Amino acid sequence: MTQTQSTTLTQLAVTMFAVTDQDAARDFYTGVLGFEVRGDERFGADGTDRWLEVAPPGSSARLALNPPMGGSPGGGVVGVESTDVLAEHARLTVRGDVDLDPAPTRVPGAPLLFALRDPDGNTIWVVEEPAG
Repeated sequence: MTQTQSTTLTQLAVTMFAVTDQDAARDFYTGVLGFEVRGDERFGADGTDRWLEVAPPGSSARLALNPPMGGSPGGGVVGVESTDVLAEHARLTVRGDVDLDPAPTRVPGAPLLFALRDPDGNTIWVVEEPAG
């Protein structure tokens, strides 16, 4: 493509995390974070591969939970918006089984946010929704 051509890309749709165990990852994202399963399909020779997608309710973007491809699981980062960052942090803190930052933070120029890690070490940033 030359600089004068416009892109055919339209939106961020799917991001991918490498996970050790797709069933355990599905359980974490649905049971702990409240995501929905958006797709769970077998493919490849004899159905040996699996495409698993989850997302927060109402989100058009999805998160694919895949076995590692040439590397180790973990190390991915994604942000999700929250209508109430403080309440979400409190909810996850009460559970006692989630690896999360001790408290949400706000720095000049950034929204209120905190990070948590899934069992494979992928990071999810919970970020305050923009006003308006």
